[in-house]
Amino acid sequence: MTDTADAAPSQRSTRTIPNAGIGWLLRELLSRDGGRVDMLVRLRTLHARHGAAVMQRVGPFTMVNLFGPDANRLVLLDRDRIFSSKRPWDQIMGQIFPNGLLLRDGDEHKHHRKIMHEAFTRPVLREYGARMNPMIATGIADWHQRPEFLAFDAFKELTLAIAASIFVGIALGTDTGRMNAVFEDLVAASMSRIRLRIPGLEFYRGLKGRELMSDYFRGMIAQRRAVPSADMFSRLCHAVSEDGDRFADQEIVDHMIFLMMAAHDTTTSSLTSMTYELAKHPEWQDRVRVESLALGKPQLELDDLEDLQSLTWVMKETLRRYPPLPVIPRVAAQAFEFEEYRIPRDAMVVVAPIHTHHMSEWWDDPFCFDPERFAPPRQEDERHTHSWVPFGGGVHLCIGMRFAEMQIKAVMHQLVQRYRWSVPAGYVMPVQQAPISKPQDGLPVQLTRLA
Repeated sequence: MTDTADAAPSQRSTRTIPNAGIGWLLRELLSRDGGRVDMLVRLRTLHARHGAAVMQRVGPFTMVNLFGPDANRLVLLDRDRIFSSKRPWDQIMGQIFPNGLLLRDGDEHKHHRKIMHEAFTRPVLREYGARMNPMIATGIADWHQRPEFLAFDAFKELTLAIAASIFVGIALGTDTGRMNAVFEDLVAASMSRIRLRIPGLEFYRGLKGRELMSDYFRGMIAQRRAVPSADMFSRLCHAVSEDGDRFADQEIVDHMIFLMMAAHDTTTSSLTSMTYELAKHPEWQDRVRVESLALGKPQLELDDLEDLQSLTWVMKETLRRYPPLPVIPRVAAQAFEFEEYRIPRDAMVVVAPIHTHHMSEWWDDPFCFDPERFAPPRQEDERHTHSWVPFGGGVHLCIGMRFAEMQIKAVMHQLVQRYRWSVPAGYVMPVQQAPISKPQDGLPVQLTRLA
């Protein structure tokens, strides 16, 4: 007897993929909640009812949700080059963030990523760390004096100021609020249901914000090419691949807008969620604080990142529970099989880190905040190569992953040494899970300055 696992695809028996019907998808597409209802509940319901693969169709549009770490490995590693990242992201944000690294495929993506890698090497990251530390110290110094402290807003101001300094080489100062508003318009527009260039609509505000940022960066390129500096913008202006290739002006503009958005938005999301969990679990806040104080360094350097084990476990557990990007879309350039299901060509295929991160098959008590699940000997994240995927994977693994880790830990290292914080008993952070995980109420916390 031939083992079906070893049989050629054409010889295997395939199952009909379950169809959830159009009602669920229509509610999803037409919803005005902007992701403010619980996406995880929706995904868990689909998985429980239909299994590891489920399809929804509206006319010619087909979407397929694939669940579990095996699906993540198939789609993210994409060893057979089946999936396009460009096609779904072009549909979602192509008019607002065209030609960002995430919106490129194949050799083009490989070419651009290779050039951009120069801005994320270890020596460069060490330099970024040295530059951001004083900014963190200054940025958080007066947080306890604010009449109402909203953690999300405070982190967004801080991370945008750091991004402007490190990526662009400028100090925003009083322009921080205005720049934050522009990026909020860009992100909101990328998820707009009504995509018309009509004044007053959020999509229109996003397009105008895009034009503003394009003019801003384009106007500085000539000067940066003439006078090199240490910021990422300058590095992109001077970056040369091994083959001698450089970025064109428009490519630099496109990369800078996308990088500025991705870097400060996702880091803000993670820092806010960590702050919430450490407020809800003061025993872990104390543990992180003791470890940071024991390091004997008020500011964290790149080489210190692995020395703060408790902070590392808290960060990983936070990213498990609140991945900044809860779902990852691709489009199948050809038909393929997953667990004997035949998925058609041109279907939008979605894997969901937020769902995988809460599967009891892979995580003990997955809805419990338990950073020690990442510590030896448990190391639950090693049960499968793709059960913990907050940064994606494969060729599209987040290029700024190490930068994000450094910034998150550097901020939290200084924060726990300066402040203690809490939330009221019984408080539960209301989470908006899309397009970026964040609190609907800004996360109000009570900060107390430590002596």
